Formats: sequence, structure tokens, C-alpha cells
Amino acid sequence: MSTPVRSSASALLSAAQIWLTDNVFGSGSEAAAPSPPAASEPATSVSAATVEDPAPESANAALEPSASAPLESTVAIEPPIAVTGATAAAEPKPAEAPERSLAETIASATLPPPPRMWPPRKLSLALQGGGTLSAFTWGVLDRLLEEPGCDFDTISGASAGAVNAALLASGLARSGREEARNRLALFWTRLTEDASFRSLMVIGAYSPASSAVSFGSGLRGGRADPLDLDPLRDILAETIDFDAMHSAAAPRLLISATRVRDGLPQIFRNSEITADVLLASTCPAQLHAAVDIEDESYWDGGHVANPPLIQIAHESSAADLLVVRVTPARDGYVPMSSAAIDRRLDQIAGNAVLNAELAALEWARSDGLHPPRVHRLAAEDEIEALAQRDATDLGSGFIELLYQRGRDAADRWLREAPAGTTLTVQDEQPAVAAEDLRDAALT
Repeated sequence: MSTPVRSSASALLSAAQIWLTDNVFGSGSEAAAPSPPAASEPATSVSAATVEDPAPESANAALEPSASAPLESTVAIEPPIAVTGATAAAEPKPAEAPERSLAETIASATLPPPPRMWPPRKLSLALQGGGTLSAFTWGVLDRLLEEPGCDFDTISGASAGAVNAALLASGLARSGREEARNRLALFWTRLTEDASFRSLMVIGAYSPASSAVSFGSGLRGGRADPLDLDPLRDILAETIDFDAMHSAAAPRLLISATRVRDGLPQIFRNSEITADVLLASTCPAQLHAAVDIEDESYWDGGHVANPPLIQIAHESSAADLLVVRVTPARDGYVPMSSAAIDRRLDQIAGNAVLNAELAALEWARSDGLHPPRVHRLAAEDEIEALAQRDATDLGSGFIELLYQRGRDAADRWLREAPAGTTLTVQDEQPAVAAEDLRDAALT
């Protein structure tokens, strides 16, 4: 056996100590004070500054791993503190145990994990709000619901993203994937058919400074009172099963609204979510009075958490988080008209908090923490010049385009395994046309 080398460093740990799953340093005073040796046996002294004369070879033998008990990922070995000649003599190294290098010891304790399978078996979702552009999210969710091996863990949302999240969760909890698809289709079909002032309010898409806002026949015919929230509650009550969403069968929900009092985000969870909470999350501050919930007033959640990301990283148990972005971040044109300037400012504000939270998750990963792996699907990657489009456009052609491009984007994402994963082939799922879903939802 080679002679231990003197060192001016602190006492070195054995390979077994390094790879113990329990913290060999412990905590507090217990870790700092090793058990004293018996008075009758002078212990080998190890200084924090220098390593003294090595113990006899027989003493070092007690530190060698035995071939009959190779190191696994968890090693149940108490780290030796002091070794005496008597102890070493009592526990000689078995003659048949072969020498193992440090590299071999480490390799045996750090076997690579099995490859991760794709698509993910559990997925969390963060759904950005953005007016009618959130019909893109409808398409993404519709395609994800066709993937039977992918379950949903935690879903966060703001504004129209909050409505999509509630539709998804209540449908899943009520009777499964097809129910969730039908409820999403019903909601967006109702908005498209109504195309009124109140439809724009329910998805947080109204911007009074913009002259680009155009309303459907519902407003022009004078059938809607801009200050009446009852029609909005009716739309939500018709399409969302709140009792099912409150049940244990529903995925975990995190819905954001902006507290008017201090400008901070308020996160509502399943048992707290009502029609008023969704109205608060989509409430356009420039148009309607704040929504009051338990003596607090709220505006659109998109101002402060669009959607909540840091909170979902804390609460999700899924290894993968899919962020669905609908508000354009890029625009190749400098706006000149008041309407175009207002639209661009809305886009910048809608992405500011999301960009900050994405950066925080990247920083956490680079600092050695383990937030979920973030994946992104963006509507602007699928539709050319989306920044020039109107987020209040409820035309059936535009909604259909957003829906189909969302489906296509999700389909590619599911079928293209990212680095570090292995694609698994799923049974082909029959494609269902959007008009078929709408017909089923209406019956």
C-alpha cells in the first residue's frame, strides 16, 4: 500500500465520506465535536492545519472499501474520526479485497441516471394572458390533451390565461380529457359568436386608448351594458364547473390578480377560485371598477404575474414546465399612430414581468438550484407579424388561425425530443377538426 502524503490542507475525507447521502458535517455543535476516544487508547491526532505522521498501514486498512460491499449510490458507513493502533489491529483488511482507485470508487457511486423519456409524463403549464391571442393557447392545450401519457401537475395563468387554466382544470376534474377539450371549444366559440363588448372584457382585451378597438354587433346593437358584470359571470358559469375545479381530482391552479392597494400579486388556488376571481384576473383597470373580493380590490393579474412562474417553480412536482406565450415580444416597426403606440406599450408591459421571472429561473439553475426545466411555445414564432395584429380581434378567421397554429406548435414540441431525453412513440391519436369540437360543445 502507498504511504499517505502529508498535506498543509485540512483533513481529507475518504471517497466513502464524500459520496455519503447523509451530511457528514452534520449541523451545529454536534458536527464540530467528534466523539472523544477512550482514555486508555491514545487517538491519532489530526490538526485542521496539517496532517500529522500517518498511522501504520494496518490503521489505514480500516479506511479502505471492502470488495464484498461495493459502494452504491447510498453508503451506510460512519465516517472514521480517529483510528488507534489497537482498533486497526482488531480489524485487519481482508487479504482478498482488491485495491480500488478513487476514480473507480467515484464511478461506482455516480452511475448515470436512465435517460428521460419524451414526451414528459408529468407537465406543469404557465399560461400567459393576451386577449384574443390566447386562442393560441386553446390550440396548444387541445393538442396536449390528445397525449394520453402526459399528465398535468400545476397550471398557472393570468387574465385570459387564467380562464384557459380554469377551463382545462374543471374539464379534467369533471370527466377527463375530452371534457376539457369540449369546454375550451365551447368557451372560445361563445366568444367568437358573441363578439361583443363584454366578450372582450372577459378575456381582459379592452384598451380604451387604442382606436383600433372594434366591437361586434352585440355592442353596436346596444344589448350590453359596459358596467354590468353579470353577463360575464354567465359566460364563465356556462363553461366552467367550479365544483369540479375545487375537487381533489383537479390539477393544482395558481391564478394571479393585481392588488390595487399595494400593487402586489395575489395568487388564488383551487378552493379560492370563483367567477369573481377570474373576473378580477381579467379586469381592465381603465374601463371597469376593480373587482372586490373579501375587502380587497383587484385588477388584471397580467400587470404583476403574467403568468406566475416563481410560484409554480416552488409548488410544482413536475420536472418540466411549459410556458405558453401569446403576447408578442418582438416588433420590427416603430409605431407612429396613437393606436399603434398604445398596442406596443401593452405588449411590452405584458412581457416585462414574464421576462424577469424567466431570468430568475435561469439564475437559480446556474446557481446550482433545480427549478423545473423550462420549455417555451410562443405565438409570434408561428404567426408572421403578430405584433401588428389586434388582441381584441374576435373574428372567427383570426381565432381559427390562432387555434390551429397553437395545435401545430404543440404537436412539433411533443414529437421533437429535446437534448437529454429519448423520444417514445405514442399510438397515433385521431385528429379532431375544430368545427367538430365546436359542434360537440354546442350539443
